[in-house]
Amino acid sequence: MSTPTRITHLIDGQPWTGTAERTSPVFNPATGEQTGVLDVASASLVDEVVKSAAAAWETWADASLAKRTAVLFAFRELLNARKDEIGALITAEHGKVLSDAVGEVTRGLEVAEFACGIPHLLKGGFTENASTNVDVYSIRQPVGVVAVISPFNFPAMVPLWFIPIAIACGNAVVLKPSEKDPSAALAIARLWTEAGLPDGVMQVVNGDKEAVDALLTHPEIKSVSFVGSTPIAKYVYETGTAHGKRVQALGGAKNHMLVLPDADLDLAADAAVNAGFGSAGERCMAISALVAVEPIADELVSKIKDRMGKLVTGDGTRGCDMGPLVTQQHRDKVAAYLDSGVADGATLVVDGREGDVDADGEGFFLAPTLFDDVRPGMSVYDDEIVGPVLSVVRVHSYDEGLELINANPYGNGTAIFTNDGGAARTFQRKVEVGMVGVNVPIPVPVSYYSFGGWKNSLFGDTHAHGIEGVHFFTRGKVVTSRWLDPSHGGLNLGFPQND
Repeated sequence: MSTPTRITHLIDGQPWTGTAERTSPVFNPATGEQTGVLDVASASLVDEVVKSAAAAWETWADASLAKRTAVLFAFRELLNARKDEIGALITAEHGKVLSDAVGEVTRGLEVAEFACGIPHLLKGGFTENASTNVDVYSIRQPVGVVAVISPFNFPAMVPLWFIPIAIACGNAVVLKPSEKDPSAALAIARLWTEAGLPDGVMQVVNGDKEAVDALLTHPEIKSVSFVGSTPIAKYVYETGTAHGKRVQALGGAKNHMLVLPDADLDLAADAAVNAGFGSAGERCMAISALVAVEPIADELVSKIKDRMGKLVTGDGTRGCDMGPLVTQQHRDKVAAYLDSGVADGATLVVDGREGDVDADGEGFFLAPTLFDDVRPGMSVYDDEIVGPVLSVVRVHSYDEGLELINANPYGNGTAIFTNDGGAARTFQRKVEVGMVGVNVPIPVPVSYYSFGGWKNSLFGDTHAHGIEGVHFFTRGKVVTSRWLDPSHGGLNLGFPQND
């Protein structure tokens, strides 16, 4: 067994050279081997990092849009050139297969490309002669030092949802990646330095709840962007806003896919398998509840089961279809739902604990699992499992299916599969969910739209990236201006009037 590599913070463009009071292990989920030792930041170190970012921000905020854009374009080129390397880091620590890992980086790259258009995105409005010789115009200015707290399931894409836009808008960023798979985020942060970003504008501090709380309460942190589970998202929102910060906290999901009787069932079965088991189900946009409108359920379950039998689970570097879960603890937690589902009365059609695995060592594997006859009230339906468990819920009508989805406390993503344009249009209007797919199982918006859900899937008013992201990382200011000619004078104590 090789000696685990030290993984540390990135401060002022350089790896931290101090001695950590605490550390955390990092594993290769495909082998079970510990590959890294992560330095865990104390609250005092977080304070030092934030103050350093605040000092760097004062200069970066005054940088011209031409300078910022040049850095963004350089970063985009570097990220595109290194996406395979970063994908390999993701696979080594998260476990998702290489093609999926590189795809994650590519989706993040799209946000960097969007941010390259920041001169246009920051243009304000101008009204000449709003009153006689009075002009009014609007500008947007950076908020200051911003915190990004990202989850384990997308160690590259989620930071890239926020960081390019925040930097393009003139802010300094402190990133706290997941302690389970931090190396991809650190590699991306180093690319910013290589692209010409001044030291201190992009900082990375690793840690756990102590580091998170230090960021949420630090007076120099002006905004917080978070993605994770709903309980933690709620905590981040409440704590951050209580300390005067703007917060966008994206929480959990229980994404439903409604399949109508007129749908192409082969297409629907392909989509259910792809969206349910890609990245081992560890996606906030994974389909975990398939709502089948009778009389198609038996046929659809049969088609899904047949496709699942062709999937290969194993080491993500070997060309498998699905990799391991991120940690042994998480794998065991997901596996426990199989017993609880059976105990609650669901039908276990495919048991992922019985699947073969193409891997060496003792990895954290659970093969794809399929439940049928699932109902609300069962833990496999009510809980966000974040694993390769797909539940089929049978309903008797479109209206019953829509009511089921709208009754769910989550509102992140949903999809409808149908060949009826009228039904699809009604669904997209009536469903109480933030992101909707029509014959598209994972409706993640492109970078120039915004990502985010409704209900318990989002705390805060602003979604990620797109124009909402630009607004989140800037503050609006309106200027009313009058330049008097030398002959003007006199006193007038009356209230200004628009004459």
